Amino acid sequence: MQFRSFHRFFLAAAFMASALAHAHDYKAGDLRIDHPYARPTVPNQPSGGAYITIENKGTASDKLVGIASPIAKAVEIHTMSMDGNIMRMREVPNIEFKPASKTTMRPGDGYHLMLIGLKQPLKTGDKFPMTLTFEKAGKVEISVWVEDKPAKDGGKEETAHHRH
Repeated sequence: MQFRSFHRFFLAAAFMASALAHAHDYKAGDLRIDHPYARPTVPNQPSGGAYITIENKGTASDKLVGIASPIAKAVEIHTMSMDGNIMRMREVPNIEFKPASKTTMRPGDGYHLMLIGLKQPLKTGDKFPMTLTFEKAGKVEISVWVEDKPAKDGGKEETAHHRH
């Protein structure tokens, strides 16, 4: 009897873990959006960063052309790169996703979504909605989780502070 109960518990736990793992995955047309997350902020911090991975599994390019979230006055696409010994951050109008390509946003490297004019601090364990608008795939609503640890995909630890 105990084995049967343990087996049922194990199957239920495996199902829940699988459901939670897929809760971070979204689709918009041929685009797969994976693991949206943001870093926690301190009180009165005016901005923060959000990160996602987008993979184009289709045969045509698409572009991320807009982002919105009720937790910030604006959300912009930014890119970061090293120029000699200076980290440069710039707003870009969109990100193109070519067929069979994958773009992973990480703190301190490449693209990120800048949350400007935060209406409240981002606290570890919280989640918030964000709407992504793609040129061809249209709009998709995602949930962004606030996490205090680096992504387990080998992402780089944040090396630059966001001060805008």
